[in-house]
Amino acid sequence: MADGLVISVDGMGGDHAPESVLDGIEIAARKAPGARFLIHGPAARLTQMLEQRPAAKAASTVRDAEKFVAMDVKPSQALRQGKGTSMWNALVSVETGEAQACVSAGNTGALMAMAMMRLRKMEGVHRPALVATWPTAQGFAAVLDVGANVEADGSQLVEFAIMGEAFHRAVRGSSRPKVGLLNVGSEDQKGHEEIRSAARLIREAGVDLDFYGFVEGDDISKGTVDVVVTDGFTGNIAMKTAEGTARLVAGFLREALTAGPLARIGALLALPALKKLKDRMDPRTVNGAVFLGLNGIVVKSHGGTDGLGYAAAADVAIRMAKSHYRDEVAANLARLSAATAVTAATAAMPGLS
Repeated sequence: MADGLVISVDGMGGDHAPESVLDGIEIAARKAPGARFLIHGPAARLTQMLEQRPAAKAASTVRDAEKFVAMDVKPSQALRQGKGTSMWNALVSVETGEAQACVSAGNTGALMAMAMMRLRKMEGVHRPALVATWPTAQGFAAVLDVGANVEADGSQLVEFAIMGEAFHRAVRGSSRPKVGLLNVGSEDQKGHEEIRSAARLIREAGVDLDFYGFVEGDDISKGTVDVVVTDGFTGNIAMKTAEGTARLVAGFLREALTAGPLARIGALLALPALKKLKDRMDPRTVNGAVFLGLNGIVVKSHGGTDGLGYAAAADVAIRMAKSHYRDEVAANLARLSAATAVTAATAAMPGLS
């Protein structure tokens, strides 16, 4: 870890803040001893709590912020009343360059609205996207958008593909992530016009992507591709359906293993394998969604997570901050912009469209 890496933290964001936040920083500080954490929140309270967390205390600086954003506040209200809160100040530290990334487990809508206001969009990005990490049979996939945009046209879907590919390379260390567009079939004629337009544009724009083509819903968990691109409406439904299915299967398994004396004996014999399965399915290990497309790195931790989950989100922030994510995105967005301009100019010329 290079010296000078600073992660700005919303110390009061989340259902169990600040305890879960500080527990997460304690774990993250031990894993990444070169990182520093700038924690925003009530200074006296946070300083006292850090006394029981030596690694976090040694790696952290506390900035006083007595106000915080409630988990149920509307984004519009958060923008009007958010100045000076722990979330607002955490984002400002990234805006001013004092920190390289921000982590918050607070209100998602408020965080997105504030981040858009303070950090603005990268040049060439029409809409930021929210990317989540998805466990697969092959490892992990990046899925986006999972809720920031209900709709997206072909050009915006290509932007999501560019950002998602760079994210997967930064966080998972992939040298050449494979990218797919989520569709109702793999054939070229399947799907609505926006998704087919995105596929054509990727192929014609000369963007530097390993484009697989269309993938279907079951391809996500198979790990057919490393990056799955869709609009926020579809992505959010897919993500919550998968989470619900995982809980259902876990419930069925628990029920089967406690159904009687023989089942309990079998569960005891299978305990090492069951523990391995539980660890692999633990959502805390993939905690940390990222708002892609902003002039700064913003990581959203699940609001109800514990210290282990928060540490995973902090790890995502550290990996993103160490990467060349923004440079890679900017280069591909420039190629996309040039190709789009040529297409528009050709379409406007009589006899050439």
